[in-house]
Amino acid sequence: MQVDVFTQVIVPVIGGLGIFMLGLEFMANGIQSLAVTKMRNLLARLAGTPAKGVLAGTLITGVIQSSTAMTVMVVGLVNAGVVGLRPAISVIMGANIGTTLGNGLIALPLGPLGLLLGGIFALVYIFAKSDKVKNIALACMGFALIFYGLNLMTGGLRPLRAMPEVMSAISGLNAQTFTGLLTCVVTAALITALIHSSSATIGIVMGLGASGVLDWQTAVAFSLGADLGTTITSWMASLNLSRNAKRAAYAHISFNIIGVLVTIPLFFVSMEVLRWAMGWFGGDPGVPVVVNGRETYPLVPVAIGLYSTFFNIFNVILLYPFIGVFERVLSRIGRDASEDVEDYSTPKYLSASARAELPTALAAVQQEIARHVAASALFVETARGTPTAPHVAAEHHTALDILNRDIRAFAASLFTPDLPTGRAEQVASLVEEADVAANLSDALHQVARRVQREEFAPEAKPVVDAILDGIARKLAVAMPAGQAPRPTGTAETEGDALIADLRARTLALGASVAPGQRGAVLALLGSAERVFQAVDRLEAERRSVPRVALVPASAQVQASGLGLAPQPAG
Repeated sequence: MQVDVFTQVIVPVIGGLGIFMLGLEFMANGIQSLAVTKMRNLLARLAGTPAKGVLAGTLITGVIQSSTAMTVMVVGLVNAGVVGLRPAISVIMGANIGTTLGNGLIALPLGPLGLLLGGIFALVYIFAKSDKVKNIALACMGFALIFYGLNLMTGGLRPLRAMPEVMSAISGLNAQTFTGLLTCVVTAALITALIHSSSATIGIVMGLGASGVLDWQTAVAFSLGADLGTTITSWMASLNLSRNAKRAAYAHISFNIIGVLVTIPLFFVSMEVLRWAMGWFGGDPGVPVVVNGRETYPLVPVAIGLYSTFFNIFNVILLYPFIGVFERVLSRIGRDASEDVEDYSTPKYLSASARAELPTALAAVQQEIARHVAASALFVETARGTPTAPHVAAEHHTALDILNRDIRAFAASLFTPDLPTGRAEQVASLVEEADVAANLSDALHQVARRVQREEFAPEAKPVVDAILDGIARKLAVAMPAGQAPRPTGTAETEGDALIADLRARTLALGASVAPGQRGAVLALLGSAERVFQAVDRLEAERRSVPRVALVPASAQVQASGLGLAPQPAG
């Protein structure tokens, strides 16, 4: 029988692949729009230990159906200091299991209904008024299109069996020998790297297997290669990300590579186990079923989905005991002195025991605010390029923002219905002090950003250094002795006089500096002025309410060491 390659093969295969991938995109977008924020908050709460991390990664990835989105989510939480590297590694392990749930769904024999259901949910999406209904309809429409696209691909690939030249070429892809197995794994890995979707590769392989073009064992070997190829996507996605993002991506890469290397020698044994397990899911996947006079292999997609799930569960069981080893090794990648900086995203003094007595709790808030201010001052060292300072100003600013929110929440929780007026004023003053400290941190962050992103001319550099020195001297007023950044020059003017002098020096640069450079220095000077104002407000707030009664005798010693000596009311 003559095969019309264009209409019988190319059109349904390319069209089916496009509809299949579009369905994946629709389903992921719809579900993520509905649940990604809730899932992110849930992940932040659950991923406290490796065991909880694996469970959270499995469940959340199973819901949002995107391991890529899950990895991005985890990276964001790690950068924000909400999730540590160790639980993040376990979450990514769980994500590998969760993403296989989609492969199991794809294997369901719902192809003929895909177009009907896709059309129904498309109409719901078009006529729906609320965003929630639209997102639900989008997810369901994507789910239906996955099956319709796979059904089209299967039908388009079936005529290839009647083309000797095609079958001759494909016959070289056979996983009956160890060399053939390696060839299949590498081929699938390259295809996955090219199309950036392991789900799409597995969908194609399911179509080839169901149509009988590939035998079931070779199709399963291709799915193993897809798990390997998807690591290339993770590596490419991490190239321009932060160190922690790279480490998270490297964790994903190392898991899959190790898992594939361990599984390949066990492949032929696992095929016998899979053949036995398929007895519970319909029988031997290599036995054809005749439908409308045509042979088809409907159990091959089921075998692929089952093996893919088994592979990732086996991988997690194998590597889970070594999470600590992964953490130690990954922590050394790209490490430099800046990572020895304290983690400021987590409170140091705001413990449950500190809340037991009000004076102790108030002293703890004062200590935490002082710590927050000292951490904010590190932005000056970041601007100077000090090796031990945080290199990425945005990451440090995010950590301080989290810390400040914790401080304000802790302080606000000290308000009780029976709180005396004097104590209430003290608590309120600390809440306002924390807010001013946040403004100071924002202004210092702007200083660091402006210096980092601008390459100043040699003529402008002394003015920039003078601005940083002025900020360092001003911060010494609000910080414990010995913790303020050190000025590198000699103080000649202070306060408003310093700002005016530096503005005059900037304007006097004249033609020796490009207009854009002078504008950048003036913008930096504006940020410095806001730092000065924030320090003045911080000191005024500290004097506004007597602090001597805030600190019990045991805590006064600690407070005095942090520059929190009792202040008279101003």
